[in-house]
Amino acid sequence: MAKIVFALNQSLDGFVDHMAFQPDPVVFRHFIDDMRGLAGSLYGRRMYETMRYWDEDHVEWDAPEREYAAAWQSKPKWVVSRTLQSVGPNASLIEGDLAAAIRRLKAEHEGEIEVSGPELAHSLTELGLVDEYRLYLHPVVLGQGKPFFAGPRPPLRLVASDRIGEQVIRLTYVPV
Repeated sequence: MAKIVFALNQSLDGFVDHMAFQPDPVVFRHFIDDMRGLAGSLYGRRMYETMRYWDEDHVEWDAPEREYAAAWQSKPKWVVSRTLQSVGPNASLIEGDLAAAIRRLKAEHEGEIEVSGPELAHSLTELGLVDEYRLYLHPVVLGQGKPFFAGPRPPLRLVASDRIGEQVIRLTYVPV
């Protein structure tokens, strides 16, 4: 049975914004390896549209960016959306009963399915379907923006903390 993991980069004051801070080479290498190890990725519409960047080949990409794109393209993606009519390569739309669809994904797959996007993660949290939360804390204070937790924080228990590169701490929590 697959495990649903919500993992995102976050500022020290709790906000997520992929444009406000970029991972250093060590952290980016971590994310390449992470993507390679996933059973797949689960996205809401906005995050999926952001990540579609990796579906295309960009001449300015360096070798690690090409590695990440290859890993991302190779993995199945599931997109929760009420407005999208179609999705790109190796992606499927999830429509209808969200809880039933995610339970089916968990039952049909092994390994980790990573969910990206605070709103979708909040919906899955409310349904009791997130098995693990990974907060990648960057030494940046944004002062505003979209919070990591889109709603009340569920009761959590810290199970691991580790340093990734020189600047990032990953905190891993599970629901209590």
